[in-house]
Amino acid sequence: MPAAVRGTPYLPDGAHQGGGGLSGAEQKIKTLSPAVAAHLQRIYSAHADTVTKAWRQEDVSVWLRCCQGDDEAELARDFPLHQDWDYESFFQYITSSAANSIAPPRSQDLSYPLSSYFISSSHNTYLTGNQFSSDSSVDAYRNVLLRGCRCIEVDVWDGSDSESEDDDGDAESVTSSSSSSSDDAYGSGEEGTASKLKRKAKRKLPSFLGGRKKSKDKKVPEPTTTTPPPPPPPAAAATTTEAAPVGLSAETNSLERCKSGGSASLFQTLSRKSTKEPRVLHGYTLTKDITFRDVCEAIKDYGFATTDLPLIVSLEVHCSAEQQERMVDIMRQIWGDLLLPEPEEDAKYLPTPEELRGKILVKVKYAPPNNEGGSTGSTTPEELDNPAAAASGGLPEEAGQPKQRAKKPSKVIWSLSKMGIYTRGVSFKSLMQPEANMPTHIFSLSESGVMDVHKESRSALFEHNKHYLMRAYPSGMRILSSNLDPAVFWRKGIQIVALNWQNWDEGMMLNEGMFAGTGGYVLKPAGYRCAKLTDSNPSPSPSPSASDTQADAVQHYTMDLTINVLAAQSLPLPPRDDNIDSFRPYLKVELHVEEPGERHGTDELPQDGKEKGGEYKAKTKSIKGGCDPDWEGKFGAQTELKFENIPGVVPELSFVRFLVLDDEIGRDSLAAWACVRLDRLREGYRFVHLLDAKGMESDGAVLVKISKKLRL
Repeated sequence: MPAAVRGTPYLPDGAHQGGGGLSGAEQKIKTLSPAVAAHLQRIYSAHADTVTKAWRQEDVSVWLRCCQGDDEAELARDFPLHQDWDYESFFQYITSSAANSIAPPRSQDLSYPLSSYFISSSHNTYLTGNQFSSDSSVDAYRNVLLRGCRCIEVDVWDGSDSESEDDDGDAESVTSSSSSSSDDAYGSGEEGTASKLKRKAKRKLPSFLGGRKKSKDKKVPEPTTTTPPPPPPPAAAATTTEAAPVGLSAETNSLERCKSGGSASLFQTLSRKSTKEPRVLHGYTLTKDITFRDVCEAIKDYGFATTDLPLIVSLEVHCSAEQQERMVDIMRQIWGDLLLPEPEEDAKYLPTPEELRGKILVKVKYAPPNNEGGSTGSTTPEELDNPAAAASGGLPEEAGQPKQRAKKPSKVIWSLSKMGIYTRGVSFKSLMQPEANMPTHIFSLSESGVMDVHKESRSALFEHNKHYLMRAYPSGMRILSSNLDPAVFWRKGIQIVALNWQNWDEGMMLNEGMFAGTGGYVLKPAGYRCAKLTDSNPSPSPSPSASDTQADAVQHYTMDLTINVLAAQSLPLPPRDDNIDSFRPYLKVELHVEEPGERHGTDELPQDGKEKGGEYKAKTKSIKGGCDPDWEGKFGAQTELKFENIPGVVPELSFVRFLVLDDEIGRDSLAAWACVRLDRLREGYRFVHLLDAKGMESDGAVLVKISKKLRL
């Protein structure tokens, strides 16, 4: 079945698109422009013997160590280091991947618990554009998985017996779709979700997104819900739920589930034969739906195409009990052995990525077997966006403060919930709630929710994220699918920072810089992770005396960074621009480091989710006419970009962005870019390999000389 359907926009081949790690691949210079070739000849001549016109062996060694900062032992496998170099030998080195500005990732230790890694993650993965009216596409899953994403999101709603999706009936005023972590709401199953949601959304959209005016005096109807089925006895909790064999009726399958720990009350629901299957879409919007089955097929086909590191599938469930059973059937049928086997008992600690290779981890709302004992009920959007206000960040309640509302039973059925073995979604109330000590829980908070908790309880938040999983997602107000600044949330130890991969902005560039060439998993800095599991430490439990925070968990440095911009070649033009003569490229360099206020929790995060004060910027002048600008040849020493005495630098959590922009009247258009994590930024003469404005590989490259000094 073709992945792109119903006229969805074309999505490029993710194997050649950045955003999640593409720039870590080996890249070489294929041809040289005259300007770049002239600079390389000048560099070679400056170190050549005046008589032989070659580099003596000892000069080669000194230049590689002192100017380039290279490891000669690594280079010895590919280059002749024990002889003199002629220009051909120098050319072989300088145009190879060894002269790339980004160093290859270090060999990763995958033997720490899962909470000790940053994980490349997507938000509302199925969308191809904005959050309200863009198309959903199975192709979107293929695209992000080929780009290195290791946590994808699937919003699942009741299916429809009808294939018609264009219902223009009167819409009712509705609330916005539930936030990305509220796995609670589900429909009645009496009417197809796709048609219901579209009727409700038509008049809710802003006019610039194709919406219609609201009807007056319309109220939001309460969703019809059914009483959740009673849970199975604890003794049956470990029994595997199998999909119905082909040819068995729904009634027979229902009886088998009842015998194997399924819910007996589902019998009558499942006995009604239905052709409906769950759909994937963004609720209460005009986004078109795709089938849950097609999404699962795409995940099976592409989930491990680029890496065998574990893949987390985050389910946001809005289905009736019947459709949830179908979800379970579909996942077990399609994914089979890719799923984790059901454990005999609850895990006492998180496993390692090494132990989970080639496996799909289902993240789904946790429903305890006895349907009690946890805050797994509904969470309002206000609580999700402001958890600190709801729970005071885990601080003791003040006198006179109203008691928390009674907990509601989970609306996720047991057979689905128990598939969340190591990634059990729990509604966040506070860092002191009982589930916060459950090894397999995962909290999901909006960007503003994270900042509220950090402001009130930064030490407790940081300690939690050493040992347990947390997910942060963009605000629901980001209608156009803009992104938060992921580095702000990585610096708080959050493993899963979900981004809108269909939008090319600063957030996606930083994501590329973090995960380049890593397979989507990056080991946190030492002060951000828990201890390894060893014979002497069989359980990495939190230390009651731990007091590390973002401010003191790792060493912070003061840095001097100088980038001398020489020339560029084969620069791509900005999108929708084919006039080379009017192209006026310049290079802008931005340094992304944390602010002292962010580190100590004294400043609030700006509304756009970015620490603007933490960005240091410098740029060259523009040159008109051509894709092979020679900045140093035209401007000389003025192309030296300096960043001096930059405080608070953590190399593993700081980034350098290279942006090639077109100098225009008004807003300058992006032509190409690269993003490098500071600890992987090489010194010396280097080529910065560029992706175009849509993140696709290009032949564009900038020749620079880099000097980087860190001091305490």
